[in-house]
Amino acid sequence: MKNLSRLLFAMLLVFGFSNTYAQDENNPWQISFGVNAVDFYPSGDDSNYPYPATELGGFGDEYFNVGDHWNILPSLSTISVSRHLSNGLSFGVAGSINKIDKYGDEEVSDWSYYGIDGTVKWGFLNTSVFNPFIGVGGGYTWVDEIGAGTVNGTLGFNVWFTDNIGLTLQSSYKHAFEDYLTSHFQHTAGIAIKFGGKDTDKDGIYDKDDACPDVFGLEIFNGCPDTDGDGIEDSKDACPNEAGPAEHNGCPDTDGDGIPDPEDKCPTVAGLAELNGCPDADGDGVADVDDECPNEAGPAENNGCPWPDADGDGVADKDDKCPNVAGTVANYGCPEVSEEVKQKLNAYAKTILFDTGKSTIKAESEEVLENITLILNKFPHAKFTVEGHTDSSGSDELNMRLSDARALAVKDYLVSHGIDEFRLSSKGFGETKPIDTNKTRAGRANNRRVEINLVKED
Repeated sequence: MKNLSRLLFAMLLVFGFSNTYAQDENNPWQISFGVNAVDFYPSGDDSNYPYPATELGGFGDEYFNVGDHWNILPSLSTISVSRHLSNGLSFGVAGSINKIDKYGDEEVSDWSYYGIDGTVKWGFLNTSVFNPFIGVGGGYTWVDEIGAGTVNGTLGFNVWFTDNIGLTLQSSYKHAFEDYLTSHFQHTAGIAIKFGGKDTDKDGIYDKDDACPDVFGLEIFNGCPDTDGDGIEDSKDACPNEAGPAEHNGCPDTDGDGIPDPEDKCPTVAGLAELNGCPDADGDGVADVDDECPNEAGPAENNGCPWPDADGDGVADKDDKCPNVAGTVANYGCPEVSEEVKQKLNAYAKTILFDTGKSTIKAESEEVLENITLILNKFPHAKFTVEGHTDSSGSDELNMRLSDARALAVKDYLVSHGIDEFRLSSKGFGETKPIDTNKTRAGRANNRRVEINLVKED
């Protein structure tokens, strides 16, 4: 019963130590369980050994003589818990039981063996598979009701089959402080399990190594998530909830026009980059979504619709100074005054008759003036000058005044019959511009004339 109490005490110490340090969840733990072998054969310290020193070998003599010296309990006989500290250092405690029937070369009758030990270990040459270590520590050992403290030296290694499960082998030399307990070797073989470490988001990556410790993530992204599964972690994904290629920073391109949806004004219809992903059916540079006439080309300032051209002369009404009369582009949509029209105007104008020596227009010229008015109305934006001329009869001053008065009389008539005053000007040239000789009656008649000439077309 006393032996059972000692074993329970040892196990409570082991698990009590585990619970004491379990609050530090950022450090991994290791628990090992297996079998141990105790060897009381001479270890160099023979002061309490039953044979004379001259009969004993040196330290570690017959170390591997398993059959003659090793005491092995064929069941689970040892358990240990350790905590990694830093830089390959760890500290652990172990509890063990055994049955002793070989005390050196002597046979004894089922002595009980209990041990509780604490060890500081240093791992070196650490790899993911093979971890050798050395250790130093102490403990307390009971052999058949007798107990004593020990100082221990340990050498061993771990071989890991997975990230968490492996095989542990170690050999410890336990030097007793009391003469009544023989110093001895204790060898241990068992299964090691690593566990612990804080993993808040339960993604299998400890918080200390997890770049996103509060969010379930992937190992390839250091514990950070890829919500849409497109291979781009959320922190670098412009569209973390919608799968998309890397060239679009993780955003989709629904219409396949090369423009990612967040930048695409028309994400479901393929379009042009210069129009933010929207189509332009009529090619007028105005996106269909903004084009009031999507199938008819027109300027942006008219919302993509062509400007109206009422007279069909190719000049939009907004620019057409004669929107209801077909004209030419060169003349701003107004009809141009042809040479034929100019000649016709002057042919009419030369037939205007005045009272002799006066600026009064004779009644028989009414029809001529009406024809002139009809022609001028066809060119509403053309400007004309009415020029008066005389023959050489009379003084120069008189001829100048008379020609000026006659030109003004014709102008006044045309204005009174609907021609815009700002389109007409008048001037007299007297006898300065003859078109025939003044030496004959017929020549002088030709020189007495009125001309209507085109001045300017706007």
